[in-house]
Amino acid sequence: MDVVTIGETMVLFTPQSSPLMRYAETFSRGFGGAETNVAIGLTRLGHQAGWISKVGNDEFGKAMLSFIRGEGVDISQVKVDSTAPTGMYFKEIRSGNQVRVQYFRKGSAASLLQPSDLDEKYIANAKYLHVTGITPALSESCYRTIIRAISIAKENGVKVVFDPNLRRKLWSEDRARKVLLEIASLADIILPGKDEGFFLFGVEDPETLGERFLNNGSSVVVLKLGAEGAYYFTQSERKIVPGYQVDKVVDPVGAGDAFAAGFLSGLLNGLSIEKAVDKANGVGAMVTMIPGDFEGLPDDEELDAFMRVSNTEDVIR
Repeated sequence: MDVVTIGETMVLFTPQSSPLMRYAETFSRGFGGAETNVAIGLTRLGHQAGWISKVGNDEFGKAMLSFIRGEGVDISQVKVDSTAPTGMYFKEIRSGNQVRVQYFRKGSAASLLQPSDLDEKYIANAKYLHVTGITPALSESCYRTIIRAISIAKENGVKVVFDPNLRRKLWSEDRARKVLLEIASLADIILPGKDEGFFLFGVEDPETLGERFLNNGSSVVVLKLGAEGAYYFTQSERKIVPGYQVDKVVDPVGAGDAFAAGFLSGLLNGLSIEKAVDKANGVGAMVTMIPGDFEGLPDDEELDAFMRVSNTEDVIR
């Protein structure tokens, strides 16, 4: 397995007859979750990805497993829980830069994940373990599960990749800051956004943030700068990699997950960190042009065409 990831995926409802839920009479149904967005992004780029989670023993859970399996993601480590439901959320796309999301996930099956749900051999056989800051925010047992998964990975030489993916509504700021910094200190690679860096360290300067994350324990830091691109840091190298312009941002949700998938794909393909970040920028840009959390994730052919045209036009780059 190339990448194993752990976390909750939910049923997604998006208003169709009106962008506002209060007026909508019809909704489209889909699925979304940071970890499966990354896993699907990786499978579309030709890699093997596995997902660890729980879903409810309900029609939503069954539909979700069928769909994610169909995208080529290994779901053998997803357990079905008869005591709790599959989580759901609603997304209002009012405009490309104004998206409102409302979650109904309290007490969901995935929030009941616990360390005993982990198969050590499954994680040990991966090249990378991908975790986000969402999962440990769901419950104390989820927090312990993530810490245990990281421990298994480190014991077996599996690289840990961490996307803080801050969700302020899920926990207190003090608890969030403490746990995110703890996991960041254990991760080999961290993929924070500028706002997350400010939340954790109280500074906005990218170079200072890069230093802070390196000093906190990570060996590779990739600071996402939105449309501007990303700034990567190691002990011996640091550089800004410019982003790709898109004609119109339709739905920005999932762009960070797409970035993670592109970056991991680059590393798996043996690219330098700079080239992997460039690939991540391309995947992240592409996903914003299509409605949905993962629908715009490209395959290699689509990505190559997009990056080639963008480089030729020399829009931002």
